[in-house]
Amino acid sequence: MQKYYFDHAATTPMHPDVAAAMLEVMAGPASNPSSMHAFGRAAKQKVNQARDLIAAALGCKPSELIFTSGGTESDNAAIIGAAAAMKKKGKTHIITSSAEHHAVLHTCEALADEGYEVTYLPVDQTGRVSIEEISAAIKPHTGLISIMHGNNEVGTLQPIEEIGELAHAHGVLFHVDAVQSFGTVSYRLSELPVDLMSFSAHKINGPQGVGALYLANGTPFEPIAHGGSQERKRRAGTENVAGITGFAKAVEICVNNRESKQLFLGKLRTEWVDKLKAALSGITEIVINGNAEHHLPNIINISFIGMDTETMLMNLDMEGIAAASGSACTSGSLERSHVLRAMNLPAERLNSAVRFSFGLGNTVEELEDAARKMATIVERIRTNH
Repeated sequence: MQKYYFDHAATTPMHPDVAAAMLEVMAGPASNPSSMHAFGRAAKQKVNQARDLIAAALGCKPSELIFTSGGTESDNAAIIGAAAAMKKKGKTHIITSSAEHHAVLHTCEALADEGYEVTYLPVDQTGRVSIEEISAAIKPHTGLISIMHGNNEVGTLQPIEEIGELAHAHGVLFHVDAVQSFGTVSYRLSELPVDLMSFSAHKINGPQGVGALYLANGTPFEPIAHGGSQERKRRAGTENVAGITGFAKAVEICVNNRESKQLFLGKLRTEWVDKLKAALSGITEIVINGNAEHHLPNIINISFIGMDTETMLMNLDMEGIAAASGSACTSGSLERSHVLRAMNLPAERLNSAVRFSFGLGNTVEELEDAARKMATIVERIRTNH
């Protein structure tokens, strides 16, 4: 059976050149970057070369990058580390949005349990936060604002430059979860009003289990991992040399191909909507969730009016189409998307939404085939309903 992988927002296939670069490290001699002998120095050099390459791609200094185990750790380290540092200055208020990734939301909830005050801002029906509401939420004891750049469920992009300028005007630190946007958006961190930014390798055709946190020089920060002096004592633990090498290779490929990749992903997104509308015309209404103007090129969240998300996903899977709801399975029951809830969508859209996300390996031709399968699936569901 033909397989269609339309879930790149969850994870991306590893690029062959990334796998080759990692295999070279893994097949080489054993080495710990903290060791003083030649083997250790060679490993340290690989880590430094990777750091230099990624920093150049992001437009920041190598010393401002901390390697982590991925986006979740980067988010946790940024929020907990910045909050702890700002608490020493009497600033214990955190502002975030209700549509953030759970790595941010659950971290903020944990800090609230420790006595921090957290304000969860609403988003509009397209998933965007309001600059005016952020401004109104800032208090004298606000220490940190955390707003993601590109939403992982609907693809909506937030106005991070405006938010950052507002934060800095009030002496507040600004953290951005850029895990989903890194592969398609170009960053010059030295020119952005951002203090901390989270990244992950497996969203850009790199390996799982490795990521990075940008920490602008001079940003108050308390490490959450203690032990050795790795990462300038900001994140203890032996570095994942193979993973970091693969991450750098993925970034190099990403930077070299970003412009053409953006155009192609945007074309896939547009073609998918057009083909679905043509295939489902007269069968069911489809509605796009998210912001029509400010969005990532590779993520499209669609409600199939009259359908049920869980039923749709099960049928898609049976036909070899991998998609997602953006929801979490809790004790075997499907929990509706917190992002779509935050957007205050009507029940018919909330309960029928499916996320499709595209990337390496996808073609326009397979969209044509998949759209035909979608029509068959919808007809089948309607018949059996």
